[in-house]
Amino acid sequence: MNRNEPLIHDPDAYFEATELEVMDRLLPLKDAVVLELGCGRAWMTRRLAEDFPVARIVATEVDRIQHEKNLTISDLPQMAFRYGGMEAIDLPDDSVDVVLMLKSLHHVPAELMDRGFAEIHRVLRPGGLAYISEPVYAGAFNEILRLFNDEKRVREEAFAAVCRAVSGGGFALEAELFFESPGCYKTWEEFEDRMLKVTHTQHEIGPELYGRIQDAFMAHMTPDGACFKKPSRVDLLRKGEPRR
Repeated sequence: MNRNEPLIHDPDAYFEATELEVMDRLLPLKDAVVLELGCGRAWMTRRLAEDFPVARIVATEVDRIQHEKNLTISDLPQMAFRYGGMEAIDLPDDSVDVVLMLKSLHHVPAELMDRGFAEIHRVLRPGGLAYISEPVYAGAFNEILRLFNDEKRVREEAFAAVCRAVSGGGFALEAELFFESPGCYKTWEEFEDRMLKVTHTQHEIGPELYGRIQDAFMAHMTPDGACFKKPSRVDLLRKGEPRR
C-alpha cells in the first residue's frame, strides 16, 4: 500500500507471507549490490545469496561473538561480512542498490538511529531502496516475548526514526506493507536456543520467570510443534534529496 506517511499498525491490512516473498515482491534484486544491516546469524543472508540473483551482499553485525561466527561462512563467495552498526557504514558513497534491515532497527540505540539513516542515504545510489522490516507489537508470539523482553518502547522509537527519515525529505515512502509470517518451533528447546540463548542480549531470567515463559510457549504446542503468525511492517524507502 502506498502512502505519504508510515503507519505503525493497520489491523485490516495484513496478508500472510514470508519475509522472502515480500522482498521478492518489492525489491529489484537481480544483479543488485545489497547491504544487510544487523544480519544476526546470517540465516536470511544465506537465503538471499542462494535464492536470488544478487551480485554481492555485504552483511554487518554489531554482536562481536556472532560476527566472528559469521566469518567462518566460506561457501558463498558473493557474501562479505563486516563488523559494525548502521551509524558508521564502512562503504563508499553511492555504492549500494538495496539496504535491508530485517527486524534489526529496534535494536539500534535510539540516539544513533537518525545518524544511521543518514548513513543509509549516503551509501545508497540515487534512487536506491531501503527495506525496513520491523515486528509489530501484537499477536500471541509477542505476548510470550514480552514476558522477558518487552520491546514496545524500542519498536516505537524505531518507527519514529522511520517517520523522521521520510519527513526530513531524504527518503520517500515508496510502499508500506503489513504481513504475517508463519513461524514454527518443533520443540521448547528450539525456541529456547533461538530466542533465549542469544549473544546480542543478556536476558535476566530467573527460575520463576523461566517457568512462566515455558508454560506460555507450551500452551501453543501441538503434535506439529508450536506455530505462530508473526505480524510485521515493511517500510520501503526510496533515496531522495534531503531538504536543506
